[in-house]
Amino acid sequence: MLYGRGAEQERIRRLLEGAREGASSALVIHGEAGIGKTALLGYAADLAAPGRVLRTVGIESEMELAFGGLHGLLTPVADHVDRLPRPQAAALRAAFGLSGEAVGDRLALAVAVLTCLSQAARGSSLLCLIDDAQWLDQASLDALTFAARRLHSQGVVMLFALRDSVPGGQITGLARLRLPGIDSAAAEALLTDRVADLSPNARGQIVEQAQGNPLALLELPTALTAEQRAGRLNPVTLPAGPGSPTSRIQETFQEQLRRLPDATRAMLLVAAADDSGGLDLVLRASTRFGATVEDLEPAERATLIVLTEDTLSFRHPLIRSVTYQDTPLARRLAAHRALADALGDTMPGDQQADRRAWHLAAATTGTDEQVADAMVSVARRAGGRQGTASASAAYERAAQLTTVPARRARLLASAAFTSAEAGQFHRTAALTDRINALALDPAMLADFARVRAIVELDRGTPHQATRILLECMDRLASSADLAPVLAEAVSTAQSSGDRSLMSEVGSRIPASSRHSIARVMADPGGTGSGYPRRPAPARDAGFAERILAGTYGRLVADHHTALELAAACVRDCRDHDVVGWLPTSLHLLAEAQLSLGLHEEAQATATEGLAVAEQFGRNHRAAYLRGTLATLAALRGDQEHCTGLGDRALRYADAHGIELAAAHAHRALGLLGLGLGQVEDALSHLEAAGARVEHPLLSARLLPDLVEAAIRAGQPDRAKQPALALAAWAQAAGHPAAAALSERCQAVTGLDDQTEQHFTTALHLHGEGSAQLFERARTELLYGEWLRRERRRTHARHQLHAALETFEGLGAQPWASRARTELQASGGAADLGGSANTAISRLSPQEREVVRLAATGATNREIAAQLFLSPRTVGHHLYRAFPKLGINSRTELAQALDGPWSG
Repeated sequence: MLYGRGAEQERIRRLLEGAREGASSALVIHGEAGIGKTALLGYAADLAAPGRVLRTVGIESEMELAFGGLHGLLTPVADHVDRLPRPQAAALRAAFGLSGEAVGDRLALAVAVLTCLSQAARGSSLLCLIDDAQWLDQASLDALTFAARRLHSQGVVMLFALRDSVPGGQITGLARLRLPGIDSAAAEALLTDRVADLSPNARGQIVEQAQGNPLALLELPTALTAEQRAGRLNPVTLPAGPGSPTSRIQETFQEQLRRLPDATRAMLLVAAADDSGGLDLVLRASTRFGATVEDLEPAERATLIVLTEDTLSFRHPLIRSVTYQDTPLARRLAAHRALADALGDTMPGDQQADRRAWHLAAATTGTDEQVADAMVSVARRAGGRQGTASASAAYERAAQLTTVPARRARLLASAAFTSAEAGQFHRTAALTDRINALALDPAMLADFARVRAIVELDRGTPHQATRILLECMDRLASSADLAPVLAEAVSTAQSSGDRSLMSEVGSRIPASSRHSIARVMADPGGTGSGYPRRPAPARDAGFAERILAGTYGRLVADHHTALELAAACVRDCRDHDVVGWLPTSLHLLAEAQLSLGLHEEAQATATEGLAVAEQFGRNHRAAYLRGTLATLAALRGDQEHCTGLGDRALRYADAHGIELAAAHAHRALGLLGLGLGQVEDALSHLEAAGARVEHPLLSARLLPDLVEAAIRAGQPDRAKQPALALAAWAQAAGHPAAAALSERCQAVTGLDDQTEQHFTTALHLHGEGSAQLFERARTELLYGEWLRRERRRTHARHQLHAALETFEGLGAQPWASRARTELQASGGAADLGGSANTAISRLSPQEREVVRLAATGATNREIAAQLFLSPRTVGHHLYRAFPKLGINSRTELAQALDGPWSG
């Protein structure tokens, strides 16, 4: 029976009832130690159908062992692995060490977990319990939360128990339930029912000191003598005052443990030092202390541990913690040495090499080159399995064990690199402060400078980050080592908006074709004779150069190239577990999708990017992503979200000197005003955006909006200079998409008598593969408005109808409303209902992909393999899509999709 948890129990009961109806859900239950998280998981397990519960628990000593928690959860359903699509099955086998292969695709592994859970739930509901998630290894936690965020109609419930105020276990994107302390009435009832021999005075003091913590209510009385329980002496011997319940619970456990025989405590220490759950390992290691299985009986009788034929577990994680921390250092070292010896005696080889190495490292107090070598091997294996957080920890421990200063610097640098890749940027910052840069070779020095710059971007300003990179560039002689540093320096200098800083970076760039794009992007002067066409990064280019090339493609209106490069970067981030570059790659991808009119895709990409940036503390990139999401909100006419995101991005950008991000936010707010007809406000924001960035490549994207806002505000003089700058940019860029925007702006400014020629040329250029759906529709709208003013209503209706159809399909409601008003004023009908394209526009992006593949005759299983979904989810999407399309079966899909969209 649970006391004071009626509301929480009801919420869990509803989740399980929904699962029996096919609905999936996930919930993070969090609170302080002993507050009742594990008890609620037990309640859920009791409600679930027999045999339909999977469990795993995070273990503090195993946090650095990648995929251990995942293995614990999925072992009971391991037979489902053979039924998975081949790439997913291979990834799961590799993660569990069954194939000897490295995990080559992190996304495939995460999807394999999702598919495996979906298959295990087939025919009934399934409950997954993840206890002590704060101590789960990061690789397992990432895969499980990925699955939890994507469950829909599989009938799976995932409950995570997470302890507050403990490093690790950051979970975002899931519903949360915080457990407060139970009220005094519930606390009194718990004590009355469970601890019968307490006097009223003793009970009152226990209730007061426990502060609503159920475990404290049960454990604090165990430290009292009979006299204290009866109230004849001071009933509570624990410290009074505002100390946390956790500290008092720990003291209670300490007292219980100190009453045990020495041999029993020695065995518990061995179990606490490793706690793999294997009784056999504990027994073999404990023989070094002369202990046997019989010595566990006192701990078992005291209910401190739970034993089965082959497992040993502590009744509560705090017991394990107290057992280890309350033991002198020499005994802890001996326990780790005994475990390493036991692992080496009977289980040699790679399967246990990592575990043995960690115990050897824990048993070493000084330096030891052999153990350092073993930890480097652990790091390399962890990196190969994509456990970058584990790899970083292993490199750091190896650095502590080596006696060679230069090697220590290199190992600390490796720890910093891998921690940045894992997204542990606070840890990266601490590691960089400990590194002697003078001991690094040029290649490592370049990486070190880039890591320092990344840390500075999120803690300080892009100006200082650029200074760090410039200092490194001055020390590097090799062009190959210089390339990624240059790419980073150009990007950070542009973020700063400092023209002199951009020029300083440009002056360091060698005269090499490899750096042509960097030279153009670092030159704050004019457009010159033209920009290089189609950026092609070197074959050995890293993320920094590829991102810079993709950014350049977007800035010169080569959006398809930007999309290709961004998508490749995102794919590589996922494949190689490079979380540190993922927010930047996702931001570039979202911007490319937005430029091409793929608004739904851009929304999903930017939302993911912001979630990742916030989760890993990438505050600099988060400001840009909020600008992208604000732009998308502006196009939808969502004023509340646009202003909220834009204002937040502006506040952060202004506080940290990120002028380019500030310009993006101003542009989003300007677009909002332009769409809603608030043209004076729009003009103000767009001119403010232009003032933040003076580089012609960076300001070009603002100019079409600025020209239109000035003309609509009746301020044509304020449109002339932007129109001329846009024409110069378009000529230098040499891309049809850029020329189309310039022609449109020349048409609306009316600087010559060729207005219609400019409009028709713009539409022709829009059609030459640029695929800028939104921008083409804006040209059609402006052209239609001009035609209507010229009293050419028939021609106007054609343009306005086309614009309206595109705006409706994109969900750009303010622009659609404007087109609809103009169309009605020209005597046209604005009803687009009944068309196939309109029906399809009602589908979600995921439903569109499922329907498209189903129309080709692909089975649900084949579709699931292509889209990384479960077959059951595919069926759910089809079930939802058929009514929207006005059909009843798959056989009608081909006909329903016959039209422009299907191509």
